[in-house]
Amino acid sequence: MKTSKGRFITLEGIDGAGKSTHLSWVQSILEDRGKNVIVTREPGGTRLGEALRELLLDNSLAIHAETEALLMFAARREHLDKVILPALDRGDWVISDRFTDASFAYQGGGRGLATQKLEELEYWVHGNFQPDLTLYFDVTVELGRQRISAIKPADRFEKEQDEFFERVRDAYLERAYKFPDRVKVIDASQPLASVKNLVEVVVARYCI
Repeated sequence: MKTSKGRFITLEGIDGAGKSTHLSWVQSILEDRGKNVIVTREPGGTRLGEALRELLLDNSLAIHAETEALLMFAARREHLDKVILPALDRGDWVISDRFTDASFAYQGGGRGLATQKLEELEYWVHGNFQPDLTLYFDVTVELGRQRISAIKPADRFEKEQDEFFERVRDAYLERAYKFPDRVKVIDASQPLASVKNLVEVVVARYCI
């Protein structure tokens, strides 16, 4: 699975880290540099993906951890086929709110699924294809909780206990350590203006 005309940037972080806040900022940085930008999200991005998103976030459902992972990767396969790869082939830049790192963090770290199983799904769904750049917005679980509670009612994931999100955060940091060239850690606990400056510095390097 190869495509290299455009670039693929993903935003990651625990709930409340500020991904959505900075997504439009990344978009504006790229557009100011003349890039045609497609903004999308996971799970979601396609009609099927959005339907699966509703199920995955539904508080009334109890979903087995393996079923959850399979649904995430099913939505991702459609997302790649219908949105991400066609856009990159056109030369567009794609920004996605979450991608496969989230599966290793939430279903791996949070739910405790074996890394080997997730790696097999990852390779099956997108082979060696990876984002060109991943911005990981890092905050403490406590701060993330505070931010989320001030915005909206909690979904199925956000209702998990602090221990769950500590494991998710640890898994994200492990991904950043494992893939330092791709995953850039942003201290999202800083004031908004400082975080925006950090993001601009990192993203601008990939626009050359």
